[in-house]
Amino acid sequence: MTALTTFRIGGDLDVRRLGFGAMHLRPDSAEARATCIAVARRAVELGVTLIDTAHMYGWGANEDLLAEALHPYPEKLVIATKVGIRRTTTGEGWRHAGEPADLRAQVDEALRRLRLDRIELLQLHRLDPGVPLADQLGALRDLRDEGKVGRIGLSEVTVAELVEARAVVDIASVQNRYNLFDREHEPVLKACEAAGIAFLPWRPVAAGTSGARAEIAAVAKEADATPTQVALAWLLAHSQVILPIPGTTSIPHLEENVASDAVHLTRNQYDRLSRASETD
Repeated sequence: MTALTTFRIGGDLDVRRLGFGAMHLRPDSAEARATCIAVARRAVELGVTLIDTAHMYGWGANEDLLAEALHPYPEKLVIATKVGIRRTTTGEGWRHAGEPADLRAQVDEALRRLRLDRIELLQLHRLDPGVPLADQLGALRDLRDEGKVGRIGLSEVTVAELVEARAVVDIASVQNRYNLFDREHEPVLKACEAAGIAFLPWRPVAAGTSGARAEIAAVAKEADATPTQVALAWLLAHSQVILPIPGTTSIPHLEENVASDAVHLTRNQYDRLSRASETD
């Protein structure tokens, strides 16, 4: 099976389908910071053109790190970030922040941290149940119209929420939890396919049952690849709108992940992996 290696987000923003999720880059010490910067730079050297971050990842520290590592950005590199969550000192440590004024403030903060004039892909990290959806998406639409945002995406949404959101503004991407062994959001993926919306699975690689892992190991041996590469190759083959964003703090692991789009599964291998996940 041959999977396309690129995708146009929003119909006009070309990226390599195999991207990088920056969530794990946590500069907790000088040594860790140097390692994180090296990983981010190596991702770009390997041809990654889509890097995903968020305000929530270190409460701005992740965005600062990417800017330190990569600015001035290569022409084709897209840094996607997410807003809509604020830090708290109680409860889970965060709260929804979907009020229009808060979203606007977070976008301005992200622009400053990332050293950008425009965020090409801005995603709403979570829908705020306390704010009308039209108000949340309307605020992001206004920011798009002002030129601060290029395209708007959503995260952790249902099909119904996606439909409602698209009635307010064009949606370019959806980021939901999804992998070979966790296909709860298959209906959302199908809705994205029908509309040409990019689907960014977070946690794109996860362990399954021992039997399923055995099937992955068997396919990996046949394909001269690693189990992780096989799991990512399955995602790329499963739908042309899927843009996996695996993350890591290890350069060897990064190199392993990025090479996954060179792994071509046969129809038989793809079907065996699909059956293994269905029986997990």
